[in-house]
Amino acid sequence: MSRSDGSDEADRTVPSRIEQGSELAGDPDGYDRLWTPHRMVYIGGQDKPVGDSVEECPFCRAPGRTDTDALLVARGTHAYVLLNLYPYNSGHLMVVPYRHVAGFPDLDVDETAEVALLTQTAMRVLQQVMSPQGFNLGMNQGAVAGAGITAHLHQHVVPRWAGDANFLPIIGRTKALPELLGETRERLAAAWPAPMKG
Repeated sequence: MSRSDGSDEADRTVPSRIEQGSELAGDPDGYDRLWTPHRMVYIGGQDKPVGDSVEECPFCRAPGRTDTDALLVARGTHAYVLLNLYPYNSGHLMVVPYRHVAGFPDLDVDETAEVALLTQTAMRVLQQVMSPQGFNLGMNQGAVAGAGITAHLHQHVVPRWAGDANFLPIIGRTKALPELLGETRERLAAAWPAPMKG
């Protein structure tokens, strides 16, 4: 994207950089470092609510935005499905109740049923569109369990392929994603069965 001064928008971002272990101070350890400073946005907690604030909760704000802007794939009566902004893999979806609740036991019967139904549908749509070889499903309840947003429950649906945990994420702490999030959202929303089309 070009700016009015003729420079490229990408010029403002810090590029990823690889440093050889032998170039660093101290005893060489044989490891190269792939620096990915753009991940600091996530590490720094951008868009994470403070405490239990509904006003700051990205999961409470998402349904009020357009499907494209919020990366929403489908809307149900009690819950919705959207792409994870910081995906583990391409197609990493989250099933989220509209109601701002932190714990799975806090869902009522209708919400529980729809979260389960949307999770099943998400798996079927991902299978149809992306042909994963497996899935990870899960809810991280509380910060100590790994929840990035603790105040609003969300179910992760992560498609998996053989070799997707290769050296790059393990050593480089970086994921190579073959498709932009907006393009993935369009393909999944188009394949979502009616009446819960996004």
